[in-house]
Amino acid sequence: MTRAHLPGILAMAAIVVASNILVQFLFGQWLTWGAFTYPLAFLVTDVMSRVYGAGPARRVVFVGFVVGVVCSLIGTQIMGEFGPLVTLRIAMGSGIAFLTAQMLDVSIFAALRGGKWWRAPLASTLIGSCVDTAFFFSIAFSAQLAWLEPGNDVSWANEAIPMLGVGPVAPLWVSLAFADWLVKLSLALIALIPFRLIVRRLDPNGSAA
Repeated sequence: MTRAHLPGILAMAAIVVASNILVQFLFGQWLTWGAFTYPLAFLVTDVMSRVYGAGPARRVVFVGFVVGVVCSLIGTQIMGEFGPLVTLRIAMGSGIAFLTAQMLDVSIFAALRGGKWWRAPLASTLIGSCVDTAFFFSIAFSAQLAWLEPGNDVSWANEAIPMLGVGPVAPLWVSLAFADWLVKLSLALIALIPFRLIVRRLDPNGSAA
């Protein structure tokens, strides 16, 4: 790590902390405000991958993972209306999903970085986002994984309702996951603009392309 990597480290840490706070506040029926900040972690990872390479990007991801673990530990000690703000399953899902998806993002970016400028960040973010959503929501809320934390009642998340209120019947957590996934996909496209601008500023000669 060098001083040049510090902005990436701080940005990742800030995004993780902000997302852990904002996930406590609802946005409509299917989302939380954290759904709009968390995907920015992929932008940070992709900028680090493009400008500094896979090694520094992975180290920034690890810093984000450690910050996330600390946030989860703090959340387990804060009691909300229905118990701890962060349960063991949520903590496990969050950590596993973040580390797996972000490291996958770095690997895919490295494999595609020689192509069109937009291909690596778009493909790596889209695939990473899918993995992140699938891992987090299934680990945190799926009835099939209740054995991970027998004392945690997630029956509310497994109530059968129409997806997003209009689609086929599925557990509630599937609707939550699908809405979260749609936000991630939308932001993956929008993030191409700041990605291009930031990379041009940090690497004006295009030597990292």
